Amino acid sequence: MPLRVVLDTNIVLSALVFGAGRLAWARQAWQRRRFVPLVCRDTVDELLRVLAYPKFKLTAQEQQDLLGDFLPHAETIALPAQWPALFSKLPACRDGKDQIFLVLAQAARADALVSGDADVLALRDAFAGKIWTADELAAALRPRLDIAPG
Repeated sequence: MPLRVVLDTNIVLSALVFGAGRLAWARQAWQRRRFVPLVCRDTVDELLRVLAYPKFKLTAQEQQDLLGDFLPHAETIALPAQWPALFSKLPACRDGKDQIFLVLAQAARADALVSGDADVLALRDAFAGKIWTADELAAALRPRLDIAPG
């Protein structure tokens, strides 16, 4: 059974946009079902917004192609409409925009939330679930990987 993980936007973006970069292995791993990325409407909206940043100089077609390399491999989780109240006992992230990743990880009962964001990583001790760096995900997947992280 593959690990079910929430990837923050920066992890997904790095794996998609920088195909020869440090996280290229993650893209290959989700495509080969070594793990299943978990998404919800809010996290997909955030990814769409970030892919459209002018600094990436991606055409609309390139953005769609990148989404096509990610979304078909992801499991979509429907969060309850009243999720802020239901998940009020979660630790509060300094950057409120990152709170959705904690909520998604909790709601989906994810094996881990993977982030490179210092605001999220600062909650490792306070969050009931696992918060990993990309390197820690790679280490957990190492027995399942036939690709070289890194």
